[in-house]
Order: sequence, then structure tokens, then C-alpha cells
Amino acid sequence: MTDSQPNLSCFFVYVTTEDETQAMAIGREVVEARLAACANILPGMTSLYWWGGEVQQGAETVLILKTVSTLVEPLIERVRHLHTYECPCVVALPIVAGAAEYLRWIETETRQIE
Repeated sequence: MTDSQPNLSCFFVYVTTEDETQAMAIGREVVEARLAACANILPGMTSLYWWGGEVQQGAETVLILKTVSTLVEPLIERVRHLHTYECPCVVALPIVAGAAEYLRWIETETRQIE
């Protein structure tokens, strides 16, 4: 591994929330706990989805969290605990490439679990 490559795999954790208030509360808690280095909150999304045997439509807010591989599972568990949905969308997507200095920043700003 060269000096320009990060040491750990980094991930985006994509979450949908009922509103901006819930996204802000979840984002703040996981960043303060250093389970995520950053939380991006994107209000104003419209979702169409199957629930209760029929197609539903509703307004939601997207929450994107940046973390490292060793913290994906603890982060997902914390989000699920904080979330109000019965079946929340919480999925982890690997970052396969990116600016090395940014990926190192994610690694530096998260708490590593031994």
C-alpha cells in the first residue's frame, strides 16, 4: 500500500428518515459518538414504496453518513435504535475510490473499535 492509499475501507451509510429533525438528531448523535465522521442531510425527497400491501407516497429526508468498515455494523445498530420507522432503510455502500486525503480524514475522525 502506498502513502496515498487509505488504510481502511470507507463506506457511505444511506438512511431515509421521516423528516429533517429526525435526520439531524440521528446524524448529530452518531457523529458525536465518532461512529461517523460526517453526516449529510438532504431534505425534500419524495419516496414511492410498497408498504402494507399497497403503494405509498411520502416526504422523507436523506441522511448520508461516512464511516469506516470496522464501524459499519455498530453504526447501523445505533441508527436502527434511534430511528422511528418499523423497517428503516439503513444500507452501507463501499467507497471504491476517492481522494486519498478525504478517505484518510474519514478514518481519522471515526473511533476505531479494536
